[in-house]
Amino acid sequence: MKKILTQPDVCDGCLDCEKACAGLYGTSRITIREVDDSYYPIVCQHCEDAPCELICPTEAINEEEITESKCIGCGLCMMVCPFGSITIHERKAHRCNQCPDLDTPACIKACSKRAIALVDTEKLKLEKQKQHIEKLTGLGKKRKKTQFVNILTSKTRARKALHREESK
Repeated sequence: MKKILTQPDVCDGCLDCEKACAGLYGTSRITIREVDDSYYPIVCQHCEDAPCELICPTEAINEEEITESKCIGCGLCMMVCPFGSITIHERKAHRCNQCPDLDTPACIKACSKRAIALVDTEKLKLEKQKQHIEKLTGLGKKRKKTQFVNILTSKTRARKALHREESK
């Protein structure tokens, strides 16, 4: 699954993403909020058990989109969204659909600072797991070249760690 990832520390508040989205859909489905001179892009996170989908009385909301013909604009979805990413415009609910008809979502193309990116969450998870395993096994750090090979069993490693703790 791909999700839009935002980096508030990179966003400069230019609103190009909002303008690009509004140009495509008539209203922006991404919102930039300023707090203490920092900018925070707010976008739908496509929750697994989406409260907006569960509360919608007309079943207008599904994983991919909001069906405008079914939406009655009641605003219940907007009230339960934990991210505040759903807006009501002209009596219809709107949220990011990640621009399914485009190769790259409009907000990402418009962002000159690259504060918004489309990320494959499964690929990201595997990369994080790989980094974690490298830390655990010591593969991620450079080792000093030695003339002989050290083979340490887990028991020996545990004894060394215990000895280090005792000597502190």
